[in-house]
Amino acid sequence: MHQCAEQLCQTSNPVDQAATKDTNRRSRDETRVVEVFDPDAALADTEWADHVGAVIRVSRTVYRRDVATGLWDTSSEVAYFVCEFLLPASLCAQAIRQHWAIENRSHYVRDGSFREDASRIRCNPGIFARLRSFATNILRFNDVENVSDTRYRITLGGLDALRSLNFM
Repeated sequence: MHQCAEQLCQTSNPVDQAATKDTNRRSRDETRVVEVFDPDAALADTEWADHVGAVIRVSRTVYRRDVATGLWDTSSEVAYFVCEFLLPASLCAQAIRQHWAIENRSHYVRDGSFREDASRIRCNPGIFARLRSFATNILRFNDVENVSDTRYRITLGGLDALRSLNFM
């Protein structure tokens, strides 16, 4: 599938295209070009023909500022996505960008605050992942912005800390 998508994007013109630029976000500037391709002929004889309505190519160029030297390091990457429907490039760009909210709000917090990736739990790890998510959701419901700091304060203060955070 990846090879078909890559070949399609190299041999045909995009149906729609959109460019976005994020500047000065965490010492980096990022430029994205989102191109939407119609895969009609390319996937006609494959098992994917009925399921793929669009192939999306996202080309990213990222400039990261090196704190030590003050210079900008440049990196480029290309990612391919498939979609069931042929959508405008701006809508595809928005959907792809918003997907990362899941990673940033859930997985990153669970790993950073609860050290989930360092966990040695091998028996039913999904149960403990749900417990970590449950704890994070309780903290977010109570308008906690820094989960790691709040966990530390609760650990030190016990029930008094919970009362001060309006948990009890």
